[in-house]
Amino acid sequence: MDKQQQNNIQIELTDDVAQGVYSNLAVIAHSSSEFVIDFVSLLPGSPKAKVKSRIVLTPEHAKRLMHALIDNVKKYESQNGEIQLHQPGFNPPIVGPIGQA
Repeated sequence: MDKQQQNNIQIELTDDVAQGVYSNLAVIAHSSSEFVIDFVSLLPGSPKAKVKSRIVLTPEHAKRLMHALIDNVKKYESQNGEIQLHQPGFNPPIVGPIGQA
């Protein structure tokens, strides 16, 4: 099997997954062996939020995801202008790595 055949992966996308899940906040935690990203839907003014999806990644895949996001944000901004980080009247809490997963 040559290298091109090894990199040819067929990815299936079911109808329910294709609909996607809305998230406007991500909470990231990590341990020495994994990164956990919780995608949350937070309504403005609400003190309560629900985790809509949780993704668990190895450190290597977390870094690959980071680089892929950086590349895609750069491409997006070159076509659509700079992404603004603040929305008036809506300031979700700033949450960073917690250190435990």
